[in-house]
Amino acid sequence: MRGFLLRVVITALGLWLASAWVSGVRIHGPGTLILAALLLGVVNAVVRPIAFVLTLPLTLLTLGLFLLVLNAAMVALVAAILPGFHLGSFRAALFTWIIVWLTGWVASALIGHQGIERLERR
Repeated sequence: MRGFLLRVVITALGLWLASAWVSGVRIHGPGTLILAALLLGVVNAVVRPIAFVLTLPLTLLTLGLFLLVLNAAMVALVAAILPGFHLGSFRAALFTWIIVWLTGWVASALIGHQGIERLERR
């Protein structure tokens, strides 16, 4: 459970950075930020695998480049569902996904894939 909460906080950090750095991204308040991070985790766990399988031929045809569109679409879906999270364009969704991915990648490199359990052993 702690590992999941840590991932939500890391995703929230990435969304906050995206709202500060990418024009067209607006998140109203810290509650919306946490809800967006939580919802993005759920969407990536439930909707993204289904969308990936449905778009697999297109992904193979574009040599994997369609995954950029798919991941940006997941961020756009969260923005469409959550009232306080606004994206101005597809470009904003794409850059938001890239920043959230980079934040998660750096955090995983620093913390490890085991999450908080690795920090507790120190």
